[in-house]
Amino acid sequence: MNKTISAASLAMALSAALAIAATPITVQAADQEKCFGVALKGKNDCKAGAGTSCAGTSKVDYQGDAWTLVPKGTCEETASPRSPTGFGQFEEFKEKSA
Repeated sequence: MNKTISAASLAMALSAALAIAATPITVQAADQEKCFGVALKGKNDCKAGAGTSCAGTSKVDYQGDAWTLVPKGTCEETASPRSPTGFGQFEEFKEKSA
């Protein structure tokens, strides 16, 4: 019986620790949003088009299919010289010449 209680206590403690550890990530994600076309070469958070794998793989500054996390509400205010609008976008775009 003690082994069952100890195992159950350990499982509950582990679950609580994992829930607490995950909280800052959830809060951070809620305060940020994906913004395409604002990352500098090799500084994207993820997805950088064909021939790239993920984070840090963008080939050029302001690549239209590479995104980075920015504070919520700032994406479309962040300069992107290669964007058709001149600012970051919420979706991938075809770059204009910088």
